[in-house]
Amino acid sequence: MNILGISCHYHDAAAVLLREDQLVAAAEEERFSRKKHDNGYPKRSIDFCLRTGGISARDLDAVVFYEKPFTKFERIIKNTLQTVPRSVRVFQEAMRGWMTDKLWIEETIRRDLGIDRKKILFSDHHLSHAASAFYCSPFTEAAVLTIDGVGEWSCGTIGVGRGSHLKLSHEIRFPHSLGLLYSAFTAFLGFQVNEGEYKVMGMAPYGTPRYVEEVKKVVRIYPDGSLWLDLSYFDFHRSATKSFSRKFSDLFGAPRDPREADALEPHYCDVAASIQKVTEEIVVTMARHAVKSTGLKNLCMAGGVALNSVANWRVIQETPVESLYVQPAAGDSGGALGAALYAAHALFGRPRRFVMDHAYWGERHSNDRIVDFLRADDIPHQRFDQEGPLLDRVVELLARGKVVGWLQGRFEWGPRALGNRSILADPRNGEMKEVVNRKIKFREPFRPFAPSVYGPAARDFFDLPTAADHAAGFMLVVPPVRPEKRSAIPAVTHVDGTGRLQVVNPQTNPRYAALIERFGRATGVPVVLNTSFNLKGEAMVNTPAEAYSTFSRSEMDALVLEDCLVLKGS
Repeated sequence: MNILGISCHYHDAAAVLLREDQLVAAAEEERFSRKKHDNGYPKRSIDFCLRTGGISARDLDAVVFYEKPFTKFERIIKNTLQTVPRSVRVFQEAMRGWMTDKLWIEETIRRDLGIDRKKILFSDHHLSHAASAFYCSPFTEAAVLTIDGVGEWSCGTIGVGRGSHLKLSHEIRFPHSLGLLYSAFTAFLGFQVNEGEYKVMGMAPYGTPRYVEEVKKVVRIYPDGSLWLDLSYFDFHRSATKSFSRKFSDLFGAPRDPREADALEPHYCDVAASIQKVTEEIVVTMARHAVKSTGLKNLCMAGGVALNSVANWRVIQETPVESLYVQPAAGDSGGALGAALYAAHALFGRPRRFVMDHAYWGERHSNDRIVDFLRADDIPHQRFDQEGPLLDRVVELLARGKVVGWLQGRFEWGPRALGNRSILADPRNGEMKEVVNRKIKFREPFRPFAPSVYGPAARDFFDLPTAADHAAGFMLVVPPVRPEKRSAIPAVTHVDGTGRLQVVNPQTNPRYAALIERFGRATGVPVVLNTSFNLKGEAMVNTPAEAYSTFSRSEMDALVLEDCLVLKGS
């Protein structure tokens, strides 16, 4: 059985292919279109999935879309009618988008793939989120928690997964949304909504949460984790361009100019710290209720808020959860995976056999293709016949303070670079954080970098309980760096003494693990600084040509393309 899952028309469009209940391929459209957070119909991702699976569209048994467009459209219409005349522009924007593409996704799929309409199915948005976490997890039964901006009507749900069965039992409905609350503060702080939320999380440790009580004036939190927003502070329900109202600005001060987003102004850092702290409190309360109401201590989380790795860490620390699983593409792109899995297991009754223990589901480029590219563009390079000498050379470069672009294997599923499309540097050099931010990534100087640590050494450097094991492999928790190790890895230790680590498993990424292990043997520190292989405002690279272009336009010193090494100036 071949099932194609699709998500699009909000943000982070994606496609996935399942064959006999196993994931074959998964990719976000931005990796092919080069448009960051591309939300259009994922034609290129679909073609990639079919090509990787060696099938054509006629071989598909089902195509599943990750939400129900007409139900979502109903919510938009009802909401705008309730807030007329202030919502007139929202209505106009909605009509422009929905009357062209969004409502007619079934026809778009039918035309593109040439398949019978009977094969096209639709899942609920939050059910897709829930399925993307539970059906990928190693758990036979688990509580499931989803939290995001909004789907059709739901903004958060709690449910239970047992075997092939998944049922959602509780929901929070629009407009009372934790995701939309966090996005309003993202906009207030001068960052782009649906793109800059992780910047708020990175900025928060530089501030003091002195505005928590003010935040709690705009959101009321209940013991079961549900919440209520005072809509007089917001405009997202009646404006096409504004997230917050003048009353919000009267409470928190003037919004920050996006052109000044690089600065660490104390007031705005304090606001970031305050909304982050309240968000963590809400997520922890939701997780506690999920465990209490289901009686299950394995927890699966999904939805955009599940990418808040600091909140995830507090769930592990402050709730009865014994094991946490967060699917690496927890946001809307992951809905394509959840929709396909829900159809496979809940609708078609297929048994569960798949566990997502790595995120390497994208496109691979062969050494022959890489060499052809390098030769065609007359790019000097060295090709290594054996892996060991290549890794030793990269270790030498890193230990000398060089920054290395690293491309190998299939690109990652989700927003994190996990060692296949990464920029690497020496974590022992405290100046490396500023070097990589300013000269290579061209981004805000306060942004932290992730430590990738060789799996067997992870607990030597980080305070990491077993409950975090699954999430730590996907860079989705932020534990403390052990105090005695902080001076050893200053470039990846954030200002609050934590690190958004990736534990690298030799079984799931043997080459990357071997590189870090060799770096540890050479330096005593089996950790590398890891950031995504892209420049500010661009999608992560996919092809060797994209990697070389990024390398050329930055101050990276070396580039590894599978078995080939390119040095700057050679």
